[in-house]
Amino acid sequence: MKIMIRDKIDELLTRRVDKIYPSREALEKVLISGKKLKLYQGFDPTGIQLHIGHMTGLMKLRQFQELGHQVIFLIGDGTGQAGDPSGKTRAREKFLTNKELKENARDYVLQAAKIIDFKGKNAAQILYNSSWLNKLNLVDILNIAQHFSLQQLEERDLYFERKKRGETINLREFLYPLLQGYDSVAMGIDLELGGTDQTFNMLCGRQLVGNILHREKFVMTTPLLTDSSGKKIGKTEGNVIALTAPPKDFYGMIMGLSDDVIVKSFEFLTEIPMTKVEEISKNITGGDNPMKYKKMLAYTLTSMLNSEKEAKEAQEYFENAFQKRNLLGLHPEAVPLAVVPNYRRINIVDLIALTDLRFVKSRSDAKRYIIQGAVELNGKKIIDSNTIVKLNNGDIIKVGKAMFKKFVDD
Repeated sequence: MKIMIRDKIDELLTRRVDKIYPSREALEKVLISGKKLKLYQGFDPTGIQLHIGHMTGLMKLRQFQELGHQVIFLIGDGTGQAGDPSGKTRAREKFLTNKELKENARDYVLQAAKIIDFKGKNAAQILYNSSWLNKLNLVDILNIAQHFSLQQLEERDLYFERKKRGETINLREFLYPLLQGYDSVAMGIDLELGGTDQTFNMLCGRQLVGNILHREKFVMTTPLLTDSSGKKIGKTEGNVIALTAPPKDFYGMIMGLSDDVIVKSFEFLTEIPMTKVEEISKNITGGDNPMKYKKMLAYTLTSMLNSEKEAKEAQEYFENAFQKRNLLGLHPEAVPLAVVPNYRRINIVDLIALTDLRFVKSRSDAKRYIIQGAVELNGKKIIDSNTIVKLNNGDIIKVGKAMFKKFVDD
């Protein structure tokens, strides 16, 4: 039993981990002692969807949760008002209001629940940081600011690069790390989890916890899922690979990822044992066809986020629709049929949102696909949500990467 727990702690400290502050040894000592930590990761709702770029952190939270630690899923509707500059090469042109952020976050818990548990004996806690940040007064903010120097903040890499290029550094964004740092004080955190692009913000929190609460706060950074060029994965060709994307669409988008992220994706996003991941890496390097392992990855992730049945259906659909191509990229017999509605002329949003077609769950989802250029009729993109289309027998509509319907007469 002790050996098993030690193995799990070892994986906790290595898999999906980039760095640990102050050190791995210090955190390992606390974990081996049996102490249960209070930890969190924050998610600023600047968009309405959690995507596979968020999965590394969510899977890490699940690891801690399964070992009995207290996990907090923090929605940054307070910090989001300041606008996180992390990873941004220039100042934001627009800042979201608390109302807009709350609206964006409406389904965040539902999406995150595909990976972490919000029910049961050790349920993850849901908090919104506006509940303390929006109550700070002038003196509170001044007291937080006194723990940092101008030199310390402006030495941040991204600010240095902006200054070198003559780009603006908005003071609102400049204060963001202080606000995120205060989250750890407000919640009495033992450990904060976040991507490597959040290192500076999280270390500000570590400094505040030490100065104000006079205790240790660990920081664990997780690697970003990137391709060989360093481009972050999570969006592909303008389409977010959302955790809640329809299974067939999700499977197709995973198949659209470049071969160089297959091994990383197995390691960061799945629970496949690392011995198997290393074997896959060795086989690909040795000349095995990456397609075999990409299909395995797509099936695994689709199953994790949905069900085995839906993953199997998505794989069969992909194999029929994409690996037996005609001019439209489809095998005629593989395309599901839909009866042309009595009204042959219809607004494109109304068409995609039809319940019988099962493309999307709402009109807003339909508009989002259109804006992203992810809707085609007979191979021609439709990018205007006001477009009226005329449906004819044999027309094929494509939504996203892997959702098709062929219209036939009644």
